[in-house]
Amino acid sequence: MHFPFESGTMKKLQSSKQDMTPLKPQASYDDFARLDIRIGKVVDVQPFPRARNPSYKVGVDVGADGIMWSSAQITSYQPAALLGSEVVCICNLGPKNIAGFTSELLILGARDAAGNVIVLGPRSEVAIGEPVF
Repeated sequence: MHFPFESGTMKKLQSSKQDMTPLKPQASYDDFARLDIRIGKVVDVQPFPRARNPSYKVGVDVGADGIMWSSAQITSYQPAALLGSEVVCICNLGPKNIAGFTSELLILGARDAAGNVIVLGPRSEVAIGEPVF
């Protein structure tokens, strides 16, 4: 019988699991349902030199509410690569002042092995403003 993982590969997977961030305490479905998570489209990307960490000011069209702005630490992308892309965002966390700029939504992302923030988006085209569930 042949297994798809050789022992060396399995050891790598096990050691990488040990380095993972532990799960957070359990949340209720009501906690999740209160979040307004939806698909948005990046319509503007501006430099943000005043931010403490390298960031852009990103305008995102979220549908009925129009364009909302985010301070986003996604500088591993060139601005042109972000324009027109669909992103997953949380729209109801409330405004946050970041170096004199009002950030209105959170663009979701995850770090890759090199530490770059990778923006989360749908795998297929989805309507702007479509809720995520």
